[in-house]
Amino acid sequence: MIKNPEQKISSDIKDQLSDYKFVNCTLERHAKAIVDILNEAIINSTALYDYKPRSLESMVWWFISKEKNNFPVIGIEDSQGELVAFGTYGNFRAWPAYKYSVEHSVYVKKEARKRGLGRAILQKLVQTAQENDIHSLIGGIDASNECSIKLHESLGFKHAGTLHQVGYKFGRWLDLAFYEFILPTPSHPKEG
Repeated sequence: MIKNPEQKISSDIKDQLSDYKFVNCTLERHAKAIVDILNEAIINSTALYDYKPRSLESMVWWFISKEKNNFPVIGIEDSQGELVAFGTYGNFRAWPAYKYSVEHSVYVKKEARKRGLGRAILQKLVQTAQENDIHSLIGGIDASNECSIKLHESLGFKHAGTLHQVGYKFGRWLDLAFYEFILPTPSHPKEG
């Protein structure tokens, strides 16, 4: 487990991203790239338990929801300013007592995979979550997605359980594995 997330994240990200830069994604600049990355994952993988590609218009409400709830949309752009990866988090569950827990997502453009960008985004999400007094980050990962599982485990995420045959896509049942990362924040949690 990352004992001091800020220290490890800063050194790892610096080493990995010499040709890339972090950005806070916006609707105007990044919606098209985000929907393209999501749609590639929907069409070709079990990273998203979804069947139909998303429309560009759907990104309007997606960004409004992220902004309203103070949820980050962190991106990585290449040297040409093209978005090649992004990550975000949102509500884990809708009930108030879950307010310190979030479920995160990380996506990398197909052509940019295996370059450490997913790792960099996930580390930045952990750091941002701690800065925002989040206590628990939860990733729901298709149990056959070995790359994502290894990435999460390498950063200290722990397997919290697997739900069997909860999804159906590409003619087969899918198992959903949950991975969690517990942060020391907030220092003074409150009910209500």
